[in-house]
Amino acid sequence: MSRSILHCDMNNFYASVECMLDPVLKKYPVAVCGSVEERHGIVLAKNYAAKAFGIKTGDAVWQAKQKCRNLVVVPPHFEEYIKYSKLARNVYQRYTDQVEPYGMDECWLDISGTDYTFGPPEKVANDIRETIKFELGLTISVGVSFNKIFAKLGSDMKKPDAVTVIPKDSFQEKIWGLPAADLLGVGRATQRVLDSYCIRTIGDLAKTDPDFLNRRLGKNGIALWQYANGNDRSRVMNADFVSPVKSVGHGITTIEDLENDEQVWPVFLELTQDIGHKLRVHKKCADGVAIHIRDNTLFSKQWQAALDMPTQSPMLIAKAAFALFEKRYDWRNPIRSVTIQAINLVPQDTPRQVDLFMNIEKIEKAERLDQCIETIRQRFGKNSILFQNLRMPSEKPKITMPTGVLC
Repeated sequence: MSRSILHCDMNNFYASVECMLDPVLKKYPVAVCGSVEERHGIVLAKNYAAKAFGIKTGDAVWQAKQKCRNLVVVPPHFEEYIKYSKLARNVYQRYTDQVEPYGMDECWLDISGTDYTFGPPEKVANDIRETIKFELGLTISVGVSFNKIFAKLGSDMKKPDAVTVIPKDSFQEKIWGLPAADLLGVGRATQRVLDSYCIRTIGDLAKTDPDFLNRRLGKNGIALWQYANGNDRSRVMNADFVSPVKSVGHGITTIEDLENDEQVWPVFLELTQDIGHKLRVHKKCADGVAIHIRDNTLFSKQWQAALDMPTQSPMLIAKAAFALFEKRYDWRNPIRSVTIQAINLVPQDTPRQVDLFMNIEKIEKAERLDQCIETIRQRFGKNSILFQNLRMPSEKPKITMPTGVLC
């Protein structure tokens, strides 16, 4: 039986919520921007009036204001975005329990076999679109197709407040002429590789020898070839599905640029405290660490390394991350932001292999110290123990995303 998959995308979500909450804003070009004081001063979202001036997501606030002198800049209200994201999902769940979030403002729905109850898929898509508009005051674009990839592609084809159907029997005519970059999974690096071989459209990708794509792009090349030919069979997960944790990370933009190793070390320590806590919550240990460094020219570099043994210890993770940092970073420029990830996660009860040269007593002592720090912070607050010379912004309230990810 052919599947009926919808992809619902809330149009300009952050900006649309702000304009809905304050209708006066609808008359102006609006951009939702991060805090300039905390050096997050970039455009997070914009409405269509601002987009008409060439304002793009990721523009610095000063750049956006140069493009549009009358631009209204508003701060983000994430609690409101989460609220309306959940309300939208409640609407989707009136039609199916298979509702899989893709970020805060997008969801896949599998409505296969509901024709007798709700009508044809295109009618359901329009019903959902009108319900969201009536009940929430927001607009969505809906893609309707027989798999997740094409449903997502359909929701991107016509915006705002629209429904696009990509049928199984004629999808080639509908989408093979579109740029290959429009296909989910084709990022900038992949696009550069495809462009270098004159693979410009989805049709070009579909007609390319899969063995050639495998040699150039690895298993991702095979997946993209399957997608372009309509062979995506991935299922839409249930609304209560929680995806397995594959990595745990934490990053910040510092209030001042970091200029030497002595300033970097306490930031690493603070970041890994949160990482260690999350590892304990998920009952995981890290067998590797990755660091992502962005300098004050906004140039980014990232590296990763294996740990000597799986651990939850913030101190051990911080030391491994810092050793990697000292080995790799050349200090050509001061550092603007830092992210650390615990990777290659394994269950916390996994037996640990030690060697003759490991000081296991020292490792266990560090882990006990970390447990004491966490206990004190849980009881007396995060600021009860602080690391000196810390150039991190003030603590923000924790927000749980619709996908269950803790921010």
